Amino acid sequence: MKNDTLNLDYSHPSKSQRPILATYLTYASLVLLGIGIGVGGVFVISKSKLLIKPTEPLEKSQVTESSKQFLSFQDNGSFVIDVVKKVGPAVVRIDASRTITNKVPPVFDDPFFRRFFSSEIPGVPQEQIERGTGSGFILSRDGKILTNAHVVAGTKEVTVTLKDGRTFEGKVLGTDSLTDVAVIKIEANDLPKVQQGNSDNLRVGEWAIAIGNPLGLDNTVTTGIISATKRLSSQVGVGDKRIEFIQTDAAINPGNSGGPLLNSDGQVIGMNTAIIQNAQGIGFAIPINKAERIANKLIEDGKVEHPFLGIQMVEITPEIKKKLQESQRLNLTTEQGVLIVKVMPDSPAEQAGLKEGDILQRIGERLLNNPGEVQKSVETTQIGEILDLQIERDGSPINLSVKVGVLPN
Repeated sequence: MKNDTLNLDYSHPSKSQRPILATYLTYASLVLLGIGIGVGGVFVISKSKLLIKPTEPLEKSQVTESSKQFLSFQDNGSFVIDVVKKVGPAVVRIDASRTITNKVPPVFDDPFFRRFFSSEIPGVPQEQIERGTGSGFILSRDGKILTNAHVVAGTKEVTVTLKDGRTFEGKVLGTDSLTDVAVIKIEANDLPKVQQGNSDNLRVGEWAIAIGNPLGLDNTVTTGIISATKRLSSQVGVGDKRIEFIQTDAAINPGNSGGPLLNSDGQVIGMNTAIIQNAQGIGFAIPINKAERIANKLIEDGKVEHPFLGIQMVEITPEIKKKLQESQRLNLTTEQGVLIVKVMPDSPAEQAGLKEGDILQRIGERLLNNPGEVQKSVETTQIGEILDLQIERDGSPINLSVKVGVLPN
């Protein structure tokens, strides 16, 4: 009787046996590979869990600002919650009202016109009460509040409402329209106050949190990042201001004006002040270091005196050079400097001998390339200080000295 059991020799397979053996080995390899991938996947996931939630506390030297924020996300869901809880009570709503006097066109006062058309003359009230709402934040526990000058323009008293519902009558201590900064005082003590950050060290991409009362919706919070720093007022479209703005994509709407812009630690880095109409994701804030310096002067003196030269300038660009050449007004040969397009009468600049068409190239040792650099150099000097200027006139260098004056109201 034949034995039906196959006796396979795996050490020396015959040619007929090799395909069968290869098939078995292939299946075995795939099974082992699948097991290996499965084990590896479990290890990676486990490893990632360990990274997200460390089993051992970090050494103090290992805890960076980013790791603090990361751990805050794990513990609280979002660092924004902590910031709002910390700063929200110090953000206030400001209701202001001002009387607007309407000027009736002279033709409406003409007796002849009134005799024949009195029934068709529109009823224009002589005075109207204009009301507006803005935001602010408490600087000190005794009730000093920072806001925008345009929020309280035209009034000396405002109504201030705290997050807890308390309402106070506020007195405007001073306003500075050139920087759009104002200070209000309410009679109260032991108030919650904000913590000031440092706006000189901001980096593009940092977190930005805005709190305010946009469109009458109290205590609204929006988040974004710092989109840019040192935006010139001329770039923003408010050339009459002396500010280098912080740009952010945190949503800012009417009513946010005067509210704080915060970093991820809940420190105030700016005061929300402007938006560009019809733009989305573009808002601007006054750096808090600048706002605080102006606020301190308003608290001490009720006003701010700004240094003044008395010139209007434009940056030298290919377009400007082309237009001047086409109009045959001026043939610019230089690429560097700032073109003076107007010198104000009786100004320090006129008294020093500056003229329209001069190219301002240096203030002291500082090279100049745009009006913002001139503005910044003048703003950081003291009234009465002598500035050494280097200009180019008709292709020739000229050195002049100008005594810095006070900007007229």
